[in-house]
Amino acid sequence: MPSPWGWFAVTACGGAGNNFEEPVALQEMDTSNGVLLPFYDPDSSIVYLCGKGDSSIRYFEITDEPPFVHYLNTFSSKEPQRGMGFMPKRGLEVNKCEIARFYKLHERKCEPIIMTVPRKSDLFQDDLYPDTPGPEPALEADEWLAGQDAEPVLISLRDGYIPPKHRELRVTKRNILDVRPPSGPRRSQSASDAPLSQHTLETLLEEIKALREQVQAQEQRITALENMLCELVDGTD
Repeated sequence: MPSPWGWFAVTACGGAGNNFEEPVALQEMDTSNGVLLPFYDPDSSIVYLCGKGDSSIRYFEITDEPPFVHYLNTFSSKEPQRGMGFMPKRGLEVNKCEIARFYKLHERKCEPIIMTVPRKSDLFQDDLYPDTPGPEPALEADEWLAGQDAEPVLISLRDGYIPPKHRELRVTKRNILDVRPPSGPRRSQSASDAPLSQHTLETLLEEIKALREQVQAQEQRITALENMLCELVDGTD
C-alpha cells in the first residue's frame, strides 16, 4: 500500500465537470512513511509539500493545462522537521520579495524558513503580490450556516499590510438561570427528553438557593471562630 508521503495527487477543482473521485495528475515523491503537510498559495498557484520527519520542502506549480503539476525545486536542510507552519501572505515582507515563510518545528526551537524571488528593482512587484485574502470574513457564521457563499475579501499589499481596527466582538450568551420554566401544566416528555426529567430547571434553582444559604452559614461560623481565636491570642499576651 503506498505511503501518504509516497504519492502526491491533484484533483479537479472548478467548472461544471468536477470529478473528485479520480485525480487529474499523480506525482511520485519518495518512499517515506511520514505524514504529508501540504501548503497551497493560491496567489502564485504553488503548492509546498513538507513531510513530518523529513528534512526537505518540495514545491510545484499547479496549472489548468496538462500535465497540471510542474516541479520547481526542493529546499533541503540537515535536521528533520517535527511540524511545519505557514505564514499568511499578508505577513510577508513585500519590500524583500518574500513569497513564502515557513516555521519549522524542531525538538526545542522553531526555525523560520524564508523563500524570496530575486529582483533588482526595489519597486512593488505586482506579479508577485496580487490582491490576497484579508482577515475580514466575507460572511458571518449565521450566514454561512444558512447556506450562503461569497468570495473572500481581498486586500492590496502595495503599501504593506496594515491591520484594520479591531472589530467589536459581540457575544450573546444567555444565562440559563434567568430562564424560568413556564407556569401551568407540564407537557409530557418524550424519550429524547428523558435525561432532563430528573433535573429540571426549577430543581436546579432550589439546589443553588440551598447552597448559597449553606455558604453563608459557613462564612458566619468562620467569622465566629476567627473572633474566638483573636480573643484567645489576646488573653495569652
